[in-house]
Amino acid sequence: MPVLCETELALQPDRIIAVADKPPRHARTGRPIDTDKLDRVVAEARRSRDQRAEGYRAQALKLFPWVCGRCGREFDHGNLRELTVHHKDMDHDNNPRDGSNWELLCLYCHDNEHQKYEEHLAALAAGRTANRRGDKSEEVSHRPFADLASLLKKDD
Repeated sequence: MPVLCETELALQPDRIIAVADKPPRHARTGRPIDTDKLDRVVAEARRSRDQRAEGYRAQALKLFPWVCGRCGREFDHGNLRELTVHHKDMDHDNNPRDGSNWELLCLYCHDNEHQKYEEHLAALAAGRTANRRGDKSEEVSHRPFADLASLLKKDD
């Protein structure tokens, strides 16, 4: 069988099957990759992650009311799958039994929290300070209620 380039394979899709039958090779060593072993390792890692997540999720749902900690949306058994457990310190392996590192958030607020964290990391990597408003904090010189007490005393 002659060796075909990618363009020729695209024009002859029936020949792609023969190429796809070969196992993938390791980029550095060139040896074939045992895809069955790789699939087993990935499946086991996913099972472990799901078991760990289910453990602290079930515990958090017992500890806390079924309300989003940010927007206040209430949940019941019908929509409970949309309520997630957020790790306050962003460490998913930090799961104290008292739940002090957890808060229940709806999917939207949970995504927002992680987006804010990613933006914070990007700002740090870019050398910017992590100021909330993004500007230099300046001392306030105008105090609109500074003389309020004396004005109220005049009316007495």
